[in-house]
Amino acid sequence: MPLPFAALDLSEPVREGIREAGFVVCTPIQEAALPVALRGKDVAGQSQSGTG
Repeated sequence: MPLPFAALDLSEPVREGIREAGFVVCTPIQEAALPVALRGKDVAGQSQSGTG
């Protein structure tokens, strides 16, 4: 099951922006990178863009 943005330690303005944009769960790259970045670590990732 994808990680919901609500499970991340994000500020309320960021949470609100994510909700207003209609996003609910992280993409696979976000799920892998965001928790690490939120712990203050550097992150580099590579993922498909989804543009086909």
